[in-house]
Amino acid sequence: MHIRHATLDDEDTLGRLDRATWSTLHAVSPRPQPPHEPFYGERFGPRDHLVAELDGVLVGYIRLGFPTPLACNAHVRQIQGLVVAEEARGAGVARALLRAVQEEARKLGARRITLRVLGHNAPARKLYESEGFVVEGVLPEEFLLDGEYVDDVFMGRSL
Repeated sequence: MHIRHATLDDEDTLGRLDRATWSTLHAVSPRPQPPHEPFYGERFGPRDHLVAELDGVLVGYIRLGFPTPLACNAHVRQIQGLVVAEEARGAGVARALLRAVQEEARKLGARRITLRVLGHNAPARKLYESEGFVVEGVLPEEFLLDGEYVDDVFMGRSL
């Protein structure tokens, strides 16, 4: 497995991967419909993504951003997306991306890293907990997805 920074050339592949893995297990936005928005935009570009390749094929990404635009919060980074292709699940891709993004956050001077995960996403929560993230807050029944109310769980850890 190879982890690297995303490039402009990865945009179409990342967009397809994002659409192929869409699920209410982790997404609160509606299912993407054509015409599809570009993957990169004003808020996130290649510099904000690490990608994983298996045998030269891009199979996952993780997005790192700021939780707020405030200068007083600039020491914190937030994971704002983690996706692994169905065929690559169980191969350690998500864990490798999670470890790599924590190292990237440290290099950028972050002291903390946070994320939000849906309460019913047990596999993701288990992964995050195994990597030292702890629940720091819960917004009960924050989202209505497929007719079920779902908690929004805030997790974080020191770097």
